Amino acid sequence: MAGKEKIKQQTGKISRRTLLGGVLAVAVLPVGDLLAFEDSKARRAGLADDPTKVPGPGPGTLGKRSPFENPVKKPSDISSRTPLQDLHSTITPADLHFERHHAGVPTIDPAKHELLIHGLVGTAMKFTLADLKKFPSVTRTCFIECAGNFRTGKEEMTPQDILGLTSQSEWTGVMLSVLFNEVGIDPQAKWFLAEGSDAAVMTRTIPLAKAWDDAMIVYAQNGEAIRPEQGYPMRLLLPGFEGNMNIKWLRRLKLSEEPYMTREETSKYTYPVKDKIRMFSFELDARSIITYPSYPARVARGYVQIRGIAWSGRGKIDQVEVSTDKGESWQKAVLQEPVLSKAHTYFRFDWNWNGEATEILSRVTDETGYLQPTLKQLIEARGPNIGGYHMNPVTAWQIKQDGSVLFKPESLK
Repeated sequence: MAGKEKIKQQTGKISRRTLLGGVLAVAVLPVGDLLAFEDSKARRAGLADDPTKVPGPGPGTLGKRSPFENPVKKPSDISSRTPLQDLHSTITPADLHFERHHAGVPTIDPAKHELLIHGLVGTAMKFTLADLKKFPSVTRTCFIECAGNFRTGKEEMTPQDILGLTSQSEWTGVMLSVLFNEVGIDPQAKWFLAEGSDAAVMTRTIPLAKAWDDAMIVYAQNGEAIRPEQGYPMRLLLPGFEGNMNIKWLRRLKLSEEPYMTREETSKYTYPVKDKIRMFSFELDARSIITYPSYPARVARGYVQIRGIAWSGRGKIDQVEVSTDKGESWQKAVLQEPVLSKAHTYFRFDWNWNGEATEILSRVTDETGYLQPTLKQLIEARGPNIGGYHMNPVTAWQIKQDGSVLFKPESLK
């Protein structure tokens, strides 16, 4: 037996034990070294672009987008806009939700943060984030939109440039009515002040009826804690109301008989209607925008699916109409189910483009019967000094003969 083993070694044959030992030796190589080794082999073989030849990275602690997908918000000194043209549904990823700040984003330790409810109440109370999470939770999907969400002026504008100050999320929290029942509301109370913890101490007063309707204190967004830019650790959510009223970094609610007439509801967020100034225009009017095709897309003759979003602060979308002949005629678009109240609704319209220059437009009718107006109609109703709030005109895209798409700007004068 010994002689036979000696002969095997001399002839270079590999025993089962030797083979297993070699496999184990390879198996204990660091994963990084092994991947680098495989990658170098693939590169030498000219296969670096073939994902089936090179092992990819393993599971991580936090997911990320493909390096080929790079949607970004477009920032200014006070806001940043959601890239509406890059989204594929009505839900906005939390990191792409538009931002509008009055004094930057505060850093707040949730363990030290409290919400005070006082004023015309039976018992003034403070609630921590942990306290709020003990109450029955509610989840709903709705949009938030800045009252000043409209820009025009040049052809090279994307949906993000024009209407990027609106976003939609799935919000989770506690109904405000639950908390008001907890403290007990004085029958004389008709309004409540909401105050934030930012450096601007952003404040607005809200009719008490909204609290009994659908107002919420929310602490989660799209399945995770609210992002700091959206009000972490808690914010007020008023579905359908002006974005600035949905106070972020919420720290105080005070019940009262009258509105407090804060800076943001007197010198700001008001607008002229002919010879008067309109205040407390809470609900956002119905509007829509085509997100494809839009600048800077280019289309080809033949089938084009027109897509976009529509929404109303007063309830559900009843219908969206699309015109492919500069507004001469209108046809109904298909609405993506489910159609939710006070929520972005996706619409689609199949169009066979004949290659001739034209304009495409969309307009929406909500469940109250309100029809989205043209800019001309808005100016006729409000007067020449129209201001920058609650501007919801029908918008048009120019389709050139070469297939290029440009925004059709309109004058506010």
